[in-house]
Amino acid sequence: MKNAGKGSLRRVWLAPAYVLHQYAYRDTSRIVEVFTSEHGRLTLFARGANGPKSAFKGVLRPFQRLLVSWSGTSEACQLVSAEADGFMTSLHPARLMSGFYLNELLLKLTERRDPHPEIFFSYASCMQALCAGEVEAPTLRRFEKRLLNELGYGLELTTDGDGLPVEQHKYYRYALQSGPQLCVAEAPGAIYGQSLADLQAETFEDARSLRDAKRVLRAAIDVCLDGRSLKSREVMLALRHREPLRAQGS
Repeated sequence: MKNAGKGSLRRVWLAPAYVLHQYAYRDTSRIVEVFTSEHGRLTLFARGANGPKSAFKGVLRPFQRLLVSWSGTSEACQLVSAEADGFMTSLHPARLMSGFYLNELLLKLTERRDPHPEIFFSYASCMQALCAGEVEAPTLRRFEKRLLNELGYGLELTTDGDGLPVEQHKYYRYALQSGPQLCVAEAPGAIYGQSLADLQAETFEDARSLRDAKRVLRAAIDVCLDGRSLKSREVMLALRHREPLRAQGS
């Protein structure tokens, strides 16, 4: 990479990346949001990408690990080349919304040009697992937890607000600022201590563990979103509401 200062020509070659989002620009070009290992999230201008003879045609696919090269002097550099990094991969149609959800988290919770190699590695591992058919819910929960850790919002899961170890057979309320607080099983929002231990270990042994992990992680992510909504979450909720209607009409 060459970068001699503000306003100077910047060139980067064959950087591992994933396409998070893209949209048309004018007649034949595209604006592409990518997430890279060493350079963070970037906006790249893909000139002529929609043209019939474009080298980008069929390459700028979401969920496919790529090697991308770019150059320019502004915040939106020009994409020079893109190629698949390894085998071509794709998500099963039933898992596309999970993929879009992961991409939206990165778009909303990361800053442009702020490198997070560990987040890139976690995303790559998560995407590989989803494409390979591994169980969906635990895969998503692990990524959410690791994303929060790398962004500086790591969850306290081993000690309660009084500094005492979390006991697996007790119940706790969870607050992002203060961590677990001991409560009774009947308390609203009570989380089982074993579920907190499972989340800490990233092992989910049963449905309750996964359900409790989802509640804790969603609350933490909502704090980070600071009132912003996730379109992918809204679409998934709408699809779930339509399923009973389909069943009634079948």
